Amino acid sequence: MSKLRTRLWRSLLCAAPLALACNIATAAFPERPVTIIVPFAAGGATDVIARTVAQAMAGKLGQPVIVENRAGANGNIGAGAAARADADGYTLLMATSSHAINATLYRKLDYSLTKDFTGLSNLASVPLLLVVNPQVPARTAVELSAYIRDNGNHMAYASGGTGTAAHLAGAQFNSLSHGQATHVPYKGGAPALNDLIGGQVQFMFANLPEVLSQVQGGRLIPIAVTGQNRHTALPNVPAFAETQFTDMQARSWFGLFVRANTPPETVERLSKAIAESVATPAVQTKLKEMGADPIGNQHAEFQQYVEQDVGRWKALVEASGASVE
Repeated sequence: MSKLRTRLWRSLLCAAPLALACNIATAAFPERPVTIIVPFAAGGATDVIARTVAQAMAGKLGQPVIVENRAGANGNIGAGAAARADADGYTLLMATSSHAINATLYRKLDYSLTKDFTGLSNLASVPLLLVVNPQVPARTAVELSAYIRDNGNHMAYASGGTGTAAHLAGAQFNSLSHGQATHVPYKGGAPALNDLIGGQVQFMFANLPEVLSQVQGGRLIPIAVTGQNRHTALPNVPAFAETQFTDMQARSWFGLFVRANTPPETVERLSKAIAESVATPAVQTKLKEMGADPIGNQHAEFQQYVEQDVGRWKALVEASGASVE
């Protein structure tokens, strides 16, 4: 009987390492669905980009990738919720350049984009396009700058709200032009564009995808795109780098983040899956159709970019004097 017991104990002891190895193998990330919190309403550019990439990610990860919209407070409600999630890689945040702006714009936030999160990948970016109402007699950045300088007291530029990229870029161009154009904030980009088309305001910086159809339809006149290069959707429109206003470099970006302190191997797995997803032909086509430039970089590069971008927007926010309690 003692020999039988000895054999049983030996069998159990031998089986234990195998069982442990089996558990480790089955615990490889991900074991269950991954959720992406989109802190803006469904149907907007951020939501569409997130859902496009999420569909491809599901195939790369072998698990469903669920998009959950938590809109409010210029993206801060959803970001705060993501910051309170477990650091296990199962909850991602779809953040944008708005969150880089919010880091300075809001005096109190319940999260830090650079401390509470780790950047996984920049999915895409878009330039800001400076557009004018057709009644404005300016067709280049230099001509518009002169017109603002001479008529600034009777001119206004629109934005989707105080502290948005459109507001800060408009304030920067107004300052570079030594003009006195008035900033008119709206509750969103759509009503701002409506009044721009109607002539109630004279110019605006907008994310290129949001205004592309109005430009193509002749309802708005394009002046220049921010950044170093022209955009393929509007090859005849110069980049600001080609003008005397080379400091106009602001771009809107759309990236995925995970909680800080997420295991490095999980960060690597997610970053790789995202980059591979963005590189797929279907995702590339969809993003380009929207007027966005696909990126899909690795997490270390993206994290460094985000930290630098927070600093860039900080300077513009402080120069504009914008703040939110």
